[in-house]
Amino acid sequence: MSYPEKMRAAIQRLESSRPQRIRQVFPRLTPQEKDDLIKMYHPDFRIGGMRTLRVGVNKGDRVPNEFADKLEGYSWINPDTFDVTAIDYNVDVLVIGGGGAGSAAALAAQENGAQVLVVTKLRHGDSNTIMAEGGIAAATLRNDSPVHHYLDTVGGGRYRNVPDLVETLVLEAPFVVAWLSELGVMFDKKPDGTHICSFAGGHSRRRVHSCKDYSGMEIMRVLRDEMKNRAIKVIEFSPAVELVLDDKGQCAGAILLNLETKQLSLVRSKTTILATGGIGRLHVQGFPTTNHYGATADGCVMGYRAGAKLIYMDAIQYHPTGAAWPEQMDGWLVTEALRGNGAHLVNCKGERFINELETRDTVSAANIRECDERGNGIQTPAGNVGLWLDTPMIDLINGPGTFHRLFAGIEHRFTMYNINVKREPILIYPTQHYQNGGLSQDVMGRTHVPNLYVAGEVGGGLHGHNRLGGNSLADLFVFGRKAGKHAAVCAKEVNLGKLSLRHVQRYQEQLREAGIGMDCISPQLLPNYTRHR
Repeated sequence: MSYPEKMRAAIQRLESSRPQRIRQVFPRLTPQEKDDLIKMYHPDFRIGGMRTLRVGVNKGDRVPNEFADKLEGYSWINPDTFDVTAIDYNVDVLVIGGGGAGSAAALAAQENGAQVLVVTKLRHGDSNTIMAEGGIAAATLRNDSPVHHYLDTVGGGRYRNVPDLVETLVLEAPFVVAWLSELGVMFDKKPDGTHICSFAGGHSRRRVHSCKDYSGMEIMRVLRDEMKNRAIKVIEFSPAVELVLDDKGQCAGAILLNLETKQLSLVRSKTTILATGGIGRLHVQGFPTTNHYGATADGCVMGYRAGAKLIYMDAIQYHPTGAAWPEQMDGWLVTEALRGNGAHLVNCKGERFINELETRDTVSAANIRECDERGNGIQTPAGNVGLWLDTPMIDLINGPGTFHRLFAGIEHRFTMYNINVKREPILIYPTQHYQNGGLSQDVMGRTHVPNLYVAGEVGGGLHGHNRLGGNSLADLFVFGRKAGKHAAVCAKEVNLGKLSLRHVQRYQEQLREAGIGMDCISPQLLPNYTRHR
């Protein structure tokens, strides 16, 4: 499925403008221009896209409507009848989620003497981590430093980041890259062993370490092997549907649902780590998403019912370049590393309209403005609209063979639809990519609920109101390892009381008092794409 004839006129205009664009230095926006652009066109600022919560510890805060629906849902569990004395598993550390953050946490917890159980909704590794293309941000090159990384991260987050979390990230990210390398991750390197690093939007230095354009897949390959080698127990196809507390208010485990048998089981644990990922498959404001099939905000829902506080859930990240053609790839991630290596964003007239390495919120807003207000998008036969990402510029700027060497995965993906991305551009449009907020955490991953930790995208505060590319993988490994270590050490001192679901009873009482009916049962677990006639 190559580009149809009606789209080829726009490609010809793009091709004719290349000689001019290859010499063009596109200016950066001033801070005020960026702020105005975001407030005018970014989806977070659309009227009607969010509402205030009516129950819970964040009552009165604004969150996306789709997320509010789940937070204001009723439990899968009947707290009046479920037997919390019938314990199926008894462990030191329970890790809920089998992606990068959960795997890193499990490894660190075992290294520190804990008996660990990992439970995951789908297969071990099915996560946003395995879909990560660009790489992991860390200040490892000679012209870089954690100070530069800190300043870029805080500026990119619109100065709303929690400082202690950013400091921890930038100081420990280089050690995480070294740890992954020692485990066997094959990062891109020069013949002398120096890391090959790329730019990402908002970064002032090349600091994104990649494994071609399948960085997350390579990292998860290594982590899964390491967990198997260490015989860490993993239960697949068994998402947690509710946290369990004890009569002292401490987190004491979780209730699991076997997706195949529909049976419930109870895990008692001295400490619990939520590593359940993000919100993408709720499709906020109807946007397509880059997220994996299980990203339905489970950890935030369960943690919130248990009393953990949310932070910055009014800030959702839309990646500027999600695939807009062919339709089968709608919303799929088209990595920022393409722009970091010279690909231009171009409208239907063959014109650049934004510096490609502005922060993601800025570029997404500019893309939406170009299509919606200025009418400079390219129409598809399906009635969608998009803009060109001029990928052939990469070989023109960096030399023949660069695209294939760095982005073989993307090349293969589009070749399946008869699109040669070394000679033809990619049609893109913003896609829902990341939740900038989550459950509030400290530098050890602790939440406001005793013995309950978070790691990765389910946690909030680090990224402020906008995440820089490459900081997600750094986040989940830095804080996954810290949460795992602290949870293991803490477990040695924990004395649990009687298990209880009283917090679920109280929460559902609040729902009834607020007049909220039982239309929604949450967490959602899996997206529903059923078409109703």
